Amino acid sequence: MEFSMSDEQRMIADTAREIAEDFPPEYWREKEEKQEFAEEFWRAISDAGFVGIIIPEEYGGAGMGMIELLIAMEELAANGCGMAGVWYLVLTEVFGALSIVKHGTEKQKEKYLPKIAKGKLEFCMALTEPDAGTNTLNIKTTAKKDGDEWVINGNKIFISGADRAGGMLIVARTTPKEKAPRRTYGISLFLVELPNPAIRINPIPKHGINYSKTCEVSFNDLRLPEDSLIPPQDEGWYLILDILNPERMSFTTAAIGISKLAINKAIEYSKHRRVFVDPIGSYQALQFPLAESYAMLEAAKLMNFKAAWLFDNNVNYREVGSFANMAKVVAVEAGIKAVYWAMQIFGGYGYTKEYDVERWWREINLIRLAPVTQQMALAYIGEHILGMPKSYRV
Repeated sequence: MEFSMSDEQRMIADTAREIAEDFPPEYWREKEEKQEFAEEFWRAISDAGFVGIIIPEEYGGAGMGMIELLIAMEELAANGCGMAGVWYLVLTEVFGALSIVKHGTEKQKEKYLPKIAKGKLEFCMALTEPDAGTNTLNIKTTAKKDGDEWVINGNKIFISGADRAGGMLIVARTTPKEKAPRRTYGISLFLVELPNPAIRINPIPKHGINYSKTCEVSFNDLRLPEDSLIPPQDEGWYLILDILNPERMSFTTAAIGISKLAINKAIEYSKHRRVFVDPIGSYQALQFPLAESYAMLEAAKLMNFKAAWLFDNNVNYREVGSFANMAKVVAVEAGIKAVYWAMQIFGGYGYTKEYDVERWWREINLIRLAPVTQQMALAYIGEHILGMPKSYRV
């Protein structure tokens, strides 16, 4: 069991911190207010090779794994970028690059990966649907064969980055649910280049993270060639798990990074702020919640790195999912407490945009809901780890 970083991993962490210094909270406050994509930040992480961390060297990437990606994400988030330090990388590197690296054909790898590695191709994933939500097996988007083409129809919701992505991973049914021999059969994955006239994209106004748009997406007789399918047909559910588990790890890292950013800003403020005689940072009522939250965040980080190690070493998806879900639950509970008390330390200033903590409060609360709710993560732990009866029917 090894806890120290390699020289390459330390280099990634150092580089991420240097990038974050160039994009401080004030930068993200402006991008959030103007609802602008952070072009300069995207170019910086692309030039640093972060968008290609998990892409093999033969396709222009670094040939590393989830552990290295999480290291970059946490340092970016914790040193000023908040959720943005994770968000941009998830959309393209996890949804796009990772899905293709793990399961794409050689032709698909050659087509997409070099562009992603250079930061010249952004990606998104069209998974969630209005009526299915967490119940992915209940999706209604269909992909039907017509000669040597696939014809896709359906509606998706909460598809982040779709407004500007050049590539999209589509999750659709290729066998109707009622005809499937088992519940997990009949889901397939497809790759498509954007824009496409058969795909309608409408941004959705939202509470936070407005430096990236989240959209409704509709497919209206979208025709794709046969080789747009990521094989095997009808077995896409198991391929999706290789995306959803890393997505969960990434959001756990976001919770950790956002929380540490808020904690550090609150500590700095508390050392100088005096209401009575002593600085408020000396008050145990403020120290203890931050100390407890920080300890829990470090525990979540260890579990998250174990999930990443298991993933990088091709351990079965159930064990990866177990640690990814446990890490997510702990990180979110600790993160919400950490940012809550950071806001409390700032007092009325914590409610103003000038001090940024209110933005981090909005960001940390998204992770309660996505990529899976706390309740569904707990249901997974209860059923698959503790061996208790399934707590919901499908």
